Amino acid sequence: MNLVRRERNTVGSKESPVRPDRNAVESKDPSERPDASTLKLEDIWFSYGSSAVLQGLDLKVAPGEMVGLVGPNGTGKSTLLNIASRTLKPQRGRVLLGDVDVQEMSPRQKAYRVSMVPQSPAVPNGFSCLEVVLMGRNPHLGLLQWEGPRDIEIVRHAMELTGTAEFASRPISSLSGGERQRVFIARALSQEAPLLLLDEPTAHLDIGYQPAVLDLIQQVRTETGVSVLAAMHDISLAAQYCQRIAVLHQGSVYAVGTPEEVVTAEIVSQAFGAEVAISHHPVHGTPVVLPIGHSARNITPPTALCSPSHLVN
Repeated sequence: MNLVRRERNTVGSKESPVRPDRNAVESKDPSERPDASTLKLEDIWFSYGSSAVLQGLDLKVAPGEMVGLVGPNGTGKSTLLNIASRTLKPQRGRVLLGDVDVQEMSPRQKAYRVSMVPQSPAVPNGFSCLEVVLMGRNPHLGLLQWEGPRDIEIVRHAMELTGTAEFASRPISSLSGGERQRVFIARALSQEAPLLLLDEPTAHLDIGYQPAVLDLIQQVRTETGVSVLAAMHDISLAAQYCQRIAVLHQGSVYAVGTPEEVVTAEIVSQAFGAEVAISHHPVHGTPVVLPIGHSARNITPPTALCSPSHLVN
């Protein structure tokens, strides 16, 4: 990809504004700690009016870990991510990055530490994919400061890593859903935050794009050490890609642990109110959830897929 620094017009001068010392800026950040990528949500309570969504929720994401949030619709997965990103403020409890409360951080300090890809990102009209990804560098720029060589290099690497370099000059509005998702992930990566929040990263994607996006997240996590908290609709995909899974139910964490510990017929049945069987992925060996319809209750499942002991009556 050929990323050329764009020409900018400055007031009263043909030269670019002087770039501040970024190391000096970041050293003033109170959340600059060795464990700043550790996310702790402690006793989180949140309601929309009289409707309680989160009730005393506790959860931790360790450095370099990918944790999947699963649960029925309306259990607060997106709300929790918005609280973690400081888009929403909990009525009670606190969110810590390292040992600093996000509510005590300035917007810039928070942006240094947290990036988020929402479920349905707004598509900015008239912007190329390169310009969209460059937006991720905004927290690192001073007033009236344009992107420099280091910013361009970071964006270039993010677009190469996400396979979006070929889209650099194309309007973001011209891309398919899966391609746009990769561009927005590239924008989040260019922000260089140690914590990445993903709200349904595979929503509206077909079966080909779903593993491609999650493979990308795994590659990024491996290469950069970023911590990831992702709300996911598909429990089987969460089990395949996440080190731990947190099951939300009635406003709190009903169960949390490795996929093998959490994705059981009993836990899934209780949390989702569905009758299920548990199999295992033929390639990866991770748990796979198989819903049982009413018409199939009297059919003995093939032993190659699941054993009768996995059925919940």
